[in-house]
Amino acid sequence: MSRFLSLLLCLMLFLSWPAAARVAGPQAWQAPTEVRDLAEIRRSGVLRVLVNQSRNSSGEVKGEAIGVEYVRLRAFERYLNRDARKPIRLKIVPKAKDQLLGALRRGEGDLVAPGELLETNGVRQIARSRAVVGDVPLILVTRQGARHFQRLEQLAGRSVALPAGSAAGPALTRLNRQLMAEGKAPVVVEWVDPTLAVEDVLEMVQAGIYSATAVEQSIAERWAKVMPKLRVEKQLVLGEPADMHWFMRKEASMLRATADRFLESYKPPANQDAAFERVYRRLYRVQYPLDRTGRQRLEKVRSTLQRHASQQDFDWLNLAALAFKESTLNPNARGAAGATGLMQVTPATARSMGVNDFTQLNGNVQASAKYLASIRRKFFSSPRLNERERMAFVLAGYNLGPQRVQSMRAEARRRGLNPDQWFFQVERIAMETMGMGVVSYVNAVNKYYLAYNRERYLLETVEESAAAN
Repeated sequence: MSRFLSLLLCLMLFLSWPAAARVAGPQAWQAPTEVRDLAEIRRSGVLRVLVNQSRNSSGEVKGEAIGVEYVRLRAFERYLNRDARKPIRLKIVPKAKDQLLGALRRGEGDLVAPGELLETNGVRQIARSRAVVGDVPLILVTRQGARHFQRLEQLAGRSVALPAGSAAGPALTRLNRQLMAEGKAPVVVEWVDPTLAVEDVLEMVQAGIYSATAVEQSIAERWAKVMPKLRVEKQLVLGEPADMHWFMRKEASMLRATADRFLESYKPPANQDAAFERVYRRLYRVQYPLDRTGRQRLEKVRSTLQRHASQQDFDWLNLAALAFKESTLNPNARGAAGATGLMQVTPATARSMGVNDFTQLNGNVQASAKYLASIRRKFFSSPRLNERERMAFVLAGYNLGPQRVQSMRAEARRRGLNPDQWFFQVERIAMETMGMGVVSYVNAVNKYYLAYNRERYLLETVEESAAAN
C-alpha cells in the first residue's frame, strides 16, 4: 500500500506542474548579458521594468492606473527624478509571471515588479529588494454559498484552480505530501489556460466555473471589493506568510540600494484603489453557463451551432460561448440597434452576409458565423497567429470593428509589445485608448469557451447518445 501511495504521489506532483514546466531537455546555453546599473540607466534615460502582465498588477485604463504595481512604480519614477538633471522614464515590459526572472537574466529588463509573491527557485544572479509588502499569506478563495472549509485537510480530493506561476503551486505540493502521508487524497491542482491571470480566475470562481483558488490575501481582499460573491477564507492559510519583492540583477547594486531606500519610506496613497473600483464595478461579470437552464438552452441550439461552425471552420464551442455572451442562449433576445436573436445580429450585418432570415435561429447563426469568418479571412489570417489568439482578434473585431483592432496591433508593435497576441499585449492598447469595453467582451467570451471546453466530452457525448438512440 505504501508503494502505491508513493507512486500516486509522484504522479500527482508531475500532473500538478504547469505544462511548460514539464518540457524535457537541457536548457539552451545563453551568453551572459551586460547588466545595466543605475548610472547606465541614467545615461540612457530609460528604466526597463518587467511587470507581471496581469491587470491586477500592471493594468492602466485611459490614463488611470488600476494595477497595484503601476501606482508604486510611478512613485519610484518620481523618486528617481527628484534631483536628476536628466530624467528617467519607465518603459513597461509586460510578461507572463513565470517568465519574468528569465527575461531579467536575458537582459530584457532592469527591474522586475511582479505584484505577487514570486519564488526565485534558486535562480542565480538575481537579487531582491527589501519587502514591497511584508508577511503576505496565501489563502483559499471560494464562492459565497459554497461549502465552508475550516481546515486545509478538508480540501483532500477537491480541485483548486491556479494561474501559471502561482506561488500557491509549491504550497499545495507540500500540502499534498502531508495528505498522502496521512493516507488522504491529494488536492487536484488545475493549472488554468495561459489566457487567464489571477483576476480572471477569481472571476470564474465567483461565477462557479471553478470551485476554488488560492491567492495572496491582499489580492483576494482587493478583488472582493468588486466581486461581492467571493468568499475569502482567511482561516485557511497555505504555508508560512512570505514577502513580496522587486528583483534585479546582483551586479546592479546601486539600483538595488536606490529601490530599497525608496521602498523603506514609500506609503501607498489612501485612495490608490479608487480608479480600480470605479472601473471594475461597472464591468460585465461572467455567469455560470452550464447550470440547468444553460444546459437545456445549449442542447436546443447545439446542432445549429455545430452545423454552421463546421461550415466556417470554427470550434462550435466558440460560437456557443459568443451566443451565451450575446443572449444567454436565448434565440428570442432583442437588443440595441435592431440586434436580434441568439447571436444578436443586426440587419446590416445580415444583409452584408447575404442572409435574409436572420430573425430565425438558423439564419441568425449563419449570418454571425459567416461574418466572423469574413473578419478572420480579411484581417486575421496570418500564420503567425495561433488559433486561440486568432479567435480573440476576431472577437475584438466583431465587437469593435476589425480596422480599429488592426490599428491597435500597429501601435502595440510600435511600443515593443507583441502585435500577434491579444491577451495581455494588444489588449493593453485597447485598455489605454478605448477603456475596458472590448477587453471585457473578449475576456467574457473566452471564459465561457473555457467553461464549455472543460466539459467538452460531456457536451458532445449528449450528441453521440442521441444519435445512437
